[in-house]
Amino acid sequence: DAFQSIDLTEQIVVPKTYIIPKAEKPIEIDGKAERAWNSVSFTSSFIDIEGVKTPEFDTRVKMLWDESFLYVYAELEEPNIWGNLKQRDTIIYLNNDFEVFIDPSARTEAYAEIEINALNTVWDLLLNKPYRSGGYANFHWNLNELKTAVFLDGTVNDNSDVDKKWSVEMAIPMDALIELKNDKRKKIEEGDQWRMNFSRVQWEFDIENGSYARKKVDGKLLPENNW
Repeated sequence: DAFQSIDLTEQIVVPKTYIIPKAEKPIEIDGKAERAWNSVSFTSSFIDIEGVKTPEFDTRVKMLWDESFLYVYAELEEPNIWGNLKQRDTIIYLNNDFEVFIDPSARTEAYAEIEINALNTVWDLLLNKPYRSGGYANFHWNLNELKTAVFLDGTVNDNSDVDKKWSVEMAIPMDALIELKNDKRKKIEEGDQWRMNFSRVQWEFDIENGSYARKKVDGKLLPENNW
């Protein structure tokens, strides 16, 4: 038999890494980057999910941790802040949103997903495995001790002005995340490595009767942008 050599170099994706500092004290969750975040680095800016294309608006994240919570802070540049979903566990990505994916087991199985819009409406769910592998989304899985806040540098649902950004702050309960680890007996320790990702869904829009609405062309919704 003859062996054929195939070069897969260009298809290999090396995940970016981020070292999460430990918080010196509990973080006040108000959506603002208070003093505790000053010395913490942002991630690189988000790119389009389809490649290295630079999105129209900037998005970056910071993280901290302690024994009780994983803290996430995100800034989303946005000249038009809007949203209409107000009930928890509705499908939040039908609005512009910010999303967090956390896999402490590093197996891409049993991972948490949290979505939030500019109205501070949360959808938290558990995936047994990725959708493309036939994964099931458990909508009933709730992070009961989750704390979230959104700060608006602008005005929501007001198309008469130009906004600057909205920012998100989360305290994600560590006990619930430890339950997703391979070894649930071990608390988080310095040096642990988790798989994490972040996403921003951004819809083009029209103004209908003075309100924002997802944009349609020939009666069909335009697909969302995923950054």
